[in-house]
Amino acid sequence: MTSLLILIVVVLLGVAIWQLTKIFHLTQVGAGRPEEDSVVATDTDNKIHGYLMFAFVGFIYLFTIFSMWKWGHVVLGTPASVHGPQYDNLMNISMVLIFVVQIITQFLLHYFAFKYKGKQGQVALYFSDSNKLEAIWTFIPVVVLAGLILYGLYAWTNIMFIDEEAKEDAIYVEVYAKQFNWEVRYAGKDGKLGKANVRYIAGVNSMGVDMSDANAQDDIQASELHLPKGKQIIFKFRSQDVLHSAYMPHFRAQMNVVPGMVTQFGFVPTITTEEMRQDPLIMKKVDHINEIRTKKSQELAAEGKPALEPYAFDYLLLCNKICGASHFNMQMKIVVEDEADFNKWLSEKETIGQAVKKEKEGAAAPAATEVAAAPADSAIVKTDSAATKADTAKVAHGK
Repeated sequence: MTSLLILIVVVLLGVAIWQLTKIFHLTQVGAGRPEEDSVVATDTDNKIHGYLMFAFVGFIYLFTIFSMWKWGHVVLGTPASVHGPQYDNLMNISMVLIFVVQIITQFLLHYFAFKYKGKQGQVALYFSDSNKLEAIWTFIPVVVLAGLILYGLYAWTNIMFIDEEAKEDAIYVEVYAKQFNWEVRYAGKDGKLGKANVRYIAGVNSMGVDMSDANAQDDIQASELHLPKGKQIIFKFRSQDVLHSAYMPHFRAQMNVVPGMVTQFGFVPTITTEEMRQDPLIMKKVDHINEIRTKKSQELAAEGKPALEPYAFDYLLLCNKICGASHFNMQMKIVVEDEADFNKWLSEKETIGQAVKKEKEGAAAPAATEVAAAPADSAIVKTDSAATKADTAKVAHGK
């Protein structure tokens, strides 16, 4: 909030100075020579503008270098999926091309604005067209973009295509989005996810699994996403309400989650959570975050508030679409572990069929208790009624 107020003050100050400059200029009209009041730019004006353009390109380069030095550490670092290095390679090629083109074109734009600044009596050279120049600035972008697009399509095909052999041994996981959290469902021993529909949402069946589908009985529902290292994972995405986007940055994976349809994405995790915590870049980031949290904890302690807990790295599933007021906090912890640990964790979870059966039995038990207790209650009522009649008779006979 303070930063916003400072920005507003700076903008208003700039507007005030600009208005004062205009007022000063208006007060000088007619005070000097007639040519000084002309709206036509003079050689002095053109020279100033030329130097300003040349200075601005220097500012662009300096700010670019400063940005890379200041915020270069925020890059994600080591990819944690099989397709991650290829994705990063495509990104690096794109960024190198953008930087090269930006450096050359921005320099030429601002340099020519400086070199060919207006001069009194100087007339620009005019020619209608140049086939050579047209061919150069058409051919080069076409070749570069065509190569980049073809490589991108090749990378996309490799990432999205999963061969039949990999599918046979794959783990199927449904990721279910709703404002503002995630739920996951694992295929059971049959390796198939049961059908689901929002119309079936009730009680513990919060993902709307169709319990009449035989494939759904052994599905396993969880509030934390666990993945085995080195196994093909095929994700099925569904949304309960609005458009979401499942974003797993360290795996270089993202897929829109669209209401009314199922989208799909797959990858193979290559680095466990514990291994990633030992990555030098991640360790450096964690240390930096904990330095900030330590300073904040000291401030909180001075105010008599509890300190912040130390930060530890975890993979996260985030929402990358603005889906509502709590969009910023829509996330789920991802744990990548060895296959044995994953199987152990999964085996300790009860199936959706068991959870629904337990819920029904729990609902039926109180009803049965109420039915069993009803005759006793009736007897008590009858006894009370009999006692009331006896008391009434006594009163009638004056006893």
